[in-house]
Amino acid sequence: MACGLGDLWDWPLSRFRDVLGWPESLLGSLARYRQACRSPGSAAVPGHVLLPMDACWPESLSGLDRPPLSLQWCGRRDLWPLLSSRQAVAVIGTRRPSVHGLRMAEALGRSLASAGWPVVSGLAEGIDAAVHRACVRSRGVPVGVLGTPLHRVYPQEHRGLQQSVAETGLLFTELRDDARVRRSTFALRNRLLVAVARAVVIVECPKASGALHSAAIAQSMGLPLWVVPGDAMRHSSQGSNALLQGKASALVDPMAFIQALGTGPVPCQDSMVSPMTRKPSTEKLLQQVNDGATLEQMAMRLQEDPQHIAKSLLQLEIEGVVTAMPGLRWRSL
Repeated sequence: MACGLGDLWDWPLSRFRDVLGWPESLLGSLARYRQACRSPGSAAVPGHVLLPMDACWPESLSGLDRPPLSLQWCGRRDLWPLLSSRQAVAVIGTRRPSVHGLRMAEALGRSLASAGWPVVSGLAEGIDAAVHRACVRSRGVPVGVLGTPLHRVYPQEHRGLQQSVAETGLLFTELRDDARVRRSTFALRNRLLVAVARAVVIVECPKASGALHSAAIAQSMGLPLWVVPGDAMRHSSQGSNALLQGKASALVDPMAFIQALGTGPVPCQDSMVSPMTRKPSTEKLLQQVNDGATLEQMAMRLQEDPQHIAKSLLQLEIEGVVTAMPGLRWRSL
């Protein structure tokens, strides 16, 4: 069956039913969407909309129990083939994490970015925002799956972060601009972010959490599920810790996790920078911090310019990862 996307746009509903086997609920949504988009004398598909049968449409979405009718998106179109082949990692968790959870989310965002893996999350408060901020700061590729239309920002304080994700990566949602936002729409986005991922990481979540719904979807799809162990007495870790009693793998070291994944599909920007100007690896730098090394010792052991190391340490101070100590030493927070 050879046809262009424009031809699909004009198919009668009965043909979608007969050829693609779409249910009546999906056909009704399609009819309403086409009516909303159609202008007199034109049946063009909007450029920011992705439809089933588009060359970039992720096939894994079509296999969902409730497949999306369309995707509204903005950002880098070249990332769609990576999502279609599930070459990304989803990292999610609670909106009210512990300090440990935030630090692990940030470490994962940095590590995945450095390894060339697109980082998928829901841009919610807490873990989602932490992993995406770290990914953006590390010049990685963030992918945000929204529970709102593209023009909406929730929560409002994430406006700058959402803009950064759109500029450096990709934002998408199944909600049209005129769609009403309900509590259920945030839960429904979970199936989308899982469906484009190769692996799912739960950093921290309580027993009543949308992250557990994502974990169930991942397991039903046969995807690897990784969980960061948390404080057994902490409410926000009880849901994620419970997953470790099943088939989930414990994630205690971000670098070991990266080694298990392998190299990601996106060329690391640091590999294109001259060795004289390249920033030292954050993980190696933190190891030196934990060993109590001075700035001079770090430069000698890492074979890096002391000025570059000092700049990296200053950035880690700003991010709240380390604090300066007497004698040109630093301590992890």
